[in-house]
Amino acid sequence: MRMLKLMVFAAAILASGCGVDLKGLASQVKSRVQGATKDAAKPAEAPTGRLVMFIGVDISGSFMNGRYFNDSIDFLAHYIHAHLNGLGGMEVPNALFVGSIGGVKRDEVKTLYPIETFEHRSIEQIAVELHQIFPAGRVNTYTDFNAFFTQVGDMIDQKKLLLKPVSIVLMTDGDPDLGPGDAGNVAAKYRRLSLSPLEGLSRNITVRVLYTSAVVARNWRDEVPRKRVKVWTQDAVVMADWKDPKIMLPDTPFEKQTRFFSWLNDNVDFTPRLKRVD
Repeated sequence: MRMLKLMVFAAAILASGCGVDLKGLASQVKSRVQGATKDAAKPAEAPTGRLVMFIGVDISGSFMNGRYFNDSIDFLAHYIHAHLNGLGGMEVPNALFVGSIGGVKRDEVKTLYPIETFEHRSIEQIAVELHQIFPAGRVNTYTDFNAFFTQVGDMIDQKKLLLKPVSIVLMTDGDPDLGPGDAGNVAAKYRRLSLSPLEGLSRNITVRVLYTSAVVARNWRDEVPRKRVKVWTQDAVVMADWKDPKIMLPDTPFEKQTRFFSWLNDNVDFTPRLKRVD
């Protein structure tokens, strides 16, 4: 306000000998100052970071017909919306791709939907889109993690996203399909998982396996061979807590759900230490 008065006074002095309408000039100055103040008060859009995100959804019968599939899609709509809008300090991704894990046959390439599919949409609109991409009745035969990792590696190379931090989020029960000769050998089916297409693409790649059981989570952490890729897991019973009223507060706008964003940071976007498994 003090600056406004000084500007009006200065303009009056300059215009006094020039036959200028002082009242009109003062009004113009005031309008411009108020406009600048209003623009400054607008919240700045969250800057786009370097993070590259790949999200895979398991549409095999074991997960899609289980108790957590619908919960995972609902969670994913909130998660994508929060990241795309930088809510709660979450990093806005430089690129985002969403696709299914597995197929009717092994090594089947699947569509990866880009960031534009989900930008500028509400949580409800993103949820509708996800249900259209992953309809409940379309069950695939295989949970082919290796095909998904290979496709992610190819996309990183094609899009020239090398050396950027990469977060690969898997909505799955995490149980790989048994390969020939693996029957009865639990460790073997996890050791057949190959993260090699991801090795060397970036110094910071994390695979986040969500909605697992405690036993499956342990096998992902301890048995899946890797050198530079980090693995983080979260049990389904913990994931289901995201909508607990003590975390997702009722009657509170989503952008103000600080407890939920803190929960995300601690339980989903947590960065684990590097562990080499040979």
